[in-house]
Amino acid sequence: MKSLALTSPLNWRDRLAAWHDRLVASADFRRWAGRFPLTRGMARRRARALFDLAAGFVYSQVLYACVRLDLFTILAEGPQEERTLAHRLGLPADAAAQLLEAAESLGLTKRRNGRWALGQLGAVMVGNAAIESMVTHHAMLYADLTDPVALLRGERGGGKLAAYWPYAGVERPEALGDADVAPYTALMAASQPMISSEVLDAYDFSKHRCLLDVGGGDGSFLRAVASAHPALNVILFDLPAVAARAEARFAAAGMANRARAVGGDFHAGILPEGADIISFVRVLHDHDEEDVARMLRAAHAALPQGGTLLVAEPMAETPGAEAMGAAYFGFYLRAMGTGRPRTPARLSAMLEAAGFRQPRLLPTATPLLTRVLVASA
Repeated sequence: MKSLALTSPLNWRDRLAAWHDRLVASADFRRWAGRFPLTRGMARRRARALFDLAAGFVYSQVLYACVRLDLFTILAEGPQEERTLAHRLGLPADAAAQLLEAAESLGLTKRRNGRWALGQLGAVMVGNAAIESMVTHHAMLYADLTDPVALLRGERGGGKLAAYWPYAGVERPEALGDADVAPYTALMAASQPMISSEVLDAYDFSKHRCLLDVGGGDGSFLRAVASAHPALNVILFDLPAVAARAEARFAAAGMANRARAVGGDFHAGILPEGADIISFVRVLHDHDEEDVARMLRAAHAALPQGGTLLVAEPMAETPGAEAMGAAYFGFYLRAMGTGRPRTPARLSAMLEAAGFRQPRLLPTATPLLTRVLVASA
């Protein structure tokens, strides 16, 4: 018996969409649309969008070159002549001119009275360790994406990015040493302040007595929350080598009396008890469905009735940033070898399956960076 999907006729919407696709695919129609006054603007915008997709890698490499050469820090001193910049960048004159002009086209630099200065986007880069760290880190992702078809056809991970996240491919991540965890812990710490700010603006921790942060790295997020809420006790749970780093950071910050770090493996399904709120900050999207379900069940078991779970991470289908979820994080996590971007609806369903009630999405100032989902135990 043939399936209905193969025998049912197309409805009028499908037929209209198919006609539209055939029309746009016609070279004759595209030439006409590019000349006709009422469609010319749309045709040019689509051509530009398609070209930007093809050229995006080159644009990102221009940014990468600027970061590696410390161009933005140099220009932060003030407008400078091109020959001076060529010397300071260690580039031939023609190469310096090419980089500066390319950066100008991307809004990173700007010519001002015969000298070069920061553009609007370049000014944002000055002193922004989080973005600079991510730009530098992306060199590994680009290497893994040299042949994206091979990545799709082969096993997930196994390249430079997977090696950078050592916990993703080992049977006993709790056995990793300090040297193994240092690189990714440092990267997460560099980018954590802007995430912490978004979460603190979205959620009021003052009604809680103790916060447990699962997979909390060196404790950057907990230190930010604890600084904003002096009466709050905090617990960090991460791999033993990572927890040892966090313990030292807590002591250095004078928080040893109300902050502690516990070493372990959250894949094991057991979390420390005693907190009335548990957070997963940029953790769940790094893990596959079975692991996430196990972690959420463990969180539910560790919380008292009426306790709160908070999830903060970039999410799929974020309005205005759809490509971030499906394209960027989709391929990033495939190269890493574990995890997937999830929609708020999918995360809410997983929370409810783990026993949580009333999951709700809180507004954040920059949803592209992170969205915040909370639920009750």
